[in-house]
Amino acid sequence: MKQMIEIKEAVKSQKMGVTLGKNKTSFCFHCPKAKKVYCVLFNSHEGKENTMHPMDKDKHGNWKLTVHANLNGKWYGYKAVFEEKNRPESPYTDKVFADPYSRHVAVKNNYRMEARSYIFEHNFDWEDTDHVFPDDLRDLIIYETHLKDLVAHPTSEAKGKACYEKFVDPDQKGGIVYLKKLGINCVEFLPLQKFAHIEPPYGTETKEGFLNSWNVYSANYWGYMTSYFFAPESSMASDFSHRFSGKTTAAVDEFKNVVKCLHKEGITVLMDVVYNHTSLFDMNPLTHLMPDVYLRRDENGKFMNRSGTGNEFKSENPVARKLIIDSLLYWMEEYKIDGFRFDLAALLDRDSWDVIKKKIHEKYPKAVLIAEPWGGYYSPHHFSNHDWTSWNDRIRNSIKGSDPLHDRGFIFSDWQHETRRERLENVMKGTLNHGEGGLYNSSDHSVNYLESHDGYTLGDFIRIGLDPEIHDQIVKDMVSHVKLNEHQMKVAKLAALALFTAQGITMIHAGQEFARSKVIAKSPYEDPDEGKIDHNSYQKNNETNWLNFHHQKLNNSLYDYYRGLIEIRKESPALRKCAPEEICFDYYGDPLLLSFFVSGGTTSDVYDYYIILNGNAYHQNEQELPRGTWEVMADHNIATHQSFNFISGKADIPAQSGLLLRKLRH
Repeated sequence: MKQMIEIKEAVKSQKMGVTLGKNKTSFCFHCPKAKKVYCVLFNSHEGKENTMHPMDKDKHGNWKLTVHANLNGKWYGYKAVFEEKNRPESPYTDKVFADPYSRHVAVKNNYRMEARSYIFEHNFDWEDTDHVFPDDLRDLIIYETHLKDLVAHPTSEAKGKACYEKFVDPDQKGGIVYLKKLGINCVEFLPLQKFAHIEPPYGTETKEGFLNSWNVYSANYWGYMTSYFFAPESSMASDFSHRFSGKTTAAVDEFKNVVKCLHKEGITVLMDVVYNHTSLFDMNPLTHLMPDVYLRRDENGKFMNRSGTGNEFKSENPVARKLIIDSLLYWMEEYKIDGFRFDLAALLDRDSWDVIKKKIHEKYPKAVLIAEPWGGYYSPHHFSNHDWTSWNDRIRNSIKGSDPLHDRGFIFSDWQHETRRERLENVMKGTLNHGEGGLYNSSDHSVNYLESHDGYTLGDFIRIGLDPEIHDQIVKDMVSHVKLNEHQMKVAKLAALALFTAQGITMIHAGQEFARSKVIAKSPYEDPDEGKIDHNSYQKNNETNWLNFHHQKLNNSLYDYYRGLIEIRKESPALRKCAPEEICFDYYGDPLLLSFFVSGGTTSDVYDYYIILNGNAYHQNEQELPRGTWEVMADHNIATHQSFNFISGKADIPAQSGLLLRKLRH
């Protein structure tokens, strides 16, 4: 126990990676099983000519070197030598590896991603911008997106050499211009820590013994295979070439500029981070040089893989946990990131949940921390008990269902297999743990969503749910496929109204606001499902994923509806963070007619609200309203923060539609 405490204290105080001084440069690299380690210095990113410097090992397994010169502008890596019994099982062991603490890397654009770490001093003009933290997490309206999706399609009309530059172009239809017009106040980017964006060639075993039998594209577009946790993704920077990514520090400057421009617009910036596993096939030092430090093994000595990601990060190891904490703080300090969404966060050990929250909130008390609360086991309630916010799949499944073919939900006039009326009422209150199907101690722990990067888009879920035969058909006319018919539009608006009137935090995914459809695009890769609706587009760097802004015009009525709901929610604190006792449900004999009164008393909202959601597909309902004259904010056609009608007495609610009313509190 004493030795473990000493190791933990030594780990905490040790500065890893490169430290630049006026007349010296220090290196520190953790590799406890190595017999020798050399720091290899290069003059260029291609790293042909080099000098090798032996490093000294301390008792904690850290290898150290100080060179009495400022090495700003040099490139480097580490070469480890092992005794045979300690040699990792990897085809790359004899290679020079980049630093796990690299703040920037240049990589060859192949599946091996031979990498060099860069030593640099960096100054960036933030122009007096700073973090944009929310006062209350429930004030956030999160837009989850891949950065490239918003600028890659020609219809975005974005100008610039590459995606980071295009994103901030002020004269485009996509990027930051689109987000500002839509009205959201938070963007959550899919992974932007340096990831392995190329997989081994399809169908051919490599010399290392890798056989890609699953991915005809040999690509990882979404980025859920992190290689370097401190370095920005360089494939979207202006210095990208066919052979190399990251030849200069363009990615550093350009991504910082993205954050700065978003902050100027008052938009909170979140990053999706992947600390539950490491990349598999590239020359990642964590995977291939120090697996016993950073990866879990089972009782038989095999690498654990409970979520099908390839391995599991050993977050309980003090060294591995330190890397997580150090990198999170680095992104907040150096890039002014406002918070993080943790992929498959249940794979991290629970002590790490507490340490991450403590360390981040000690310095940034309002930083946003969101868990994807599964991976090995289902744990939203556990995260809530640890005072974490997490994705709420229960509201997603209750409202739309879990499968458009076999398990549809409320908006389809059906009940998802786990859902009944009492659960549906509770999810509108924030899925609170004292109610049916509850998960959370407070509604600010619930990120409510109907669509994310995973699975079918909400638009495609609705298309398939109303016409199951299309799920496996070739789409021959994209325009007629994308444009919602009257029935599809009604269901899409009902889903949106339900989402935006639920207590908690609201999240939508890119294109949800115009019923984006992911149809597998034509490509050179001979995808056997080309032309069909996609539900897992992680590997497609093409028009399958890129937002087509002509499609937004096809469903402009839905887009305007989302814009209206966004404005309503931002101006209506009672709709997002009232006390649970201020929500009162009516019951009129039809379980698919959900109506409830919301008081804004505890939120200082000057209005009370009345919401009616009719999930019944077969007839309209006549609903008696609470006393008084009510302003209509949203119905089955329009949503606007400026009322467009007044009603009292009774209201007719068409099938599969809703109504949002408000009146001043007396």
